[in-house]
Amino acid sequence: MRAVNLLPRDQGQRTIKKESLPVLVGACSGVLVAAVLGAMFMMGSGKVAAQQRKLDDLNRVYRALPPPPAGPSAAQQQLAGEQSARVGALSSALTSRVAWDRVFREFSLVLPDDVWLTTLTAKSPVSPATNASSSPGTGAPSQFVIQGRTYSHDGVARLLSRLQVVPDLTNVQLMSSTLSQVGGQNIVDFSIAADIKVAGPGA
Repeated sequence: MRAVNLLPRDQGQRTIKKESLPVLVGACSGVLVAAVLGAMFMMGSGKVAAQQRKLDDLNRVYRALPPPPAGPSAAQQQLAGEQSARVGALSSALTSRVAWDRVFREFSLVLPDDVWLTTLTAKSPVSPATNASSSPGTGAPSQFVIQGRTYSHDGVARLLSRLQVVPDLTNVQLMSSTLSQVGGQNIVDFSIAADIKVAGPGA
């Protein structure tokens, strides 16, 4: 007796399709994962290449930079030290300087017409050797001394009052005033002394 297949023919095909479905899903998943990994690899490779190009450009710019200058030599350092010392000495001198042109100009503006000088002695209140200043206003003044003549004691008093307003003079004092006659004319010999104000910074 011959065997007869009683199952329908499409039942076997359905079974085959059901069994091949997981394989197909796995294969698709593998292809998708591989595609994603490949895309990520390409993106990463592109970023690395861009960074490498940027690094190469920076290296070229660095190699094109000029070499740094050499430091100052010993002679240049010595010269800089001497310059600093000279600047300090100049600043000290300017701080204690006396503007003699201004002092004499101010003095000439207040000198009355009826007064003439016989001697004028002026000395700086600061010693250039020691840079030490004498204190004005203590004791008899001796830095600016004038001797002269006029016709009366009133002329001496007028000169004395005018010298009081000279900005660069201080401690103005009358040292002597003597009346005498020369050829029948009254003549007063006088001596006036004052101190010099020391110019401050920025004066």
